[in-house]
Amino acid sequence: MSGERDLTTLLGGMRPELHPGQYVFCTIPGRAVPPGTHPVATVREDEGLTLVLPRAEADEEKLPYDYVAGWITLRVHSALDAVGLTGAFARELATAGISCNVIAGYHHDHLFVPADRAAEAVRVLEALAARSTP
Repeated sequence: MSGERDLTTLLGGMRPELHPGQYVFCTIPGRAVPPGTHPVATVREDEGLTLVLPRAEADEEKLPYDYVAGWITLRVHSALDAVGLTGAFARELATAGISCNVIAGYHHDHLFVPADRAAEAVRVLEALAARSTP
């Protein structure tokens, strides 16, 4: 099933959803996910394996981190080759002074924003969606 490509439709249909809890980015040497962890995402880099996981799991496994995030999923099914969605929401969040780390899944975009500003980020995204709805 292919995703949506029309930018107006994508923006109007974002439906940002804030997941409960806090999430962190950790890096570990090698390529194996540590037992006891259930990452939301992993990224292999030359320097090691990046894990995005619940903060409680990182604390339990004593994995170091320095960025605590809230996880927002945009519920619109965006095509991987859609143009402009990331730029549009990144610009809105930047205007509000909110940093954003984006991971694209097959069906949705996942945004990781500072945990203490996650609810505000959802409001910014909802306002963008409302302005974009015809």
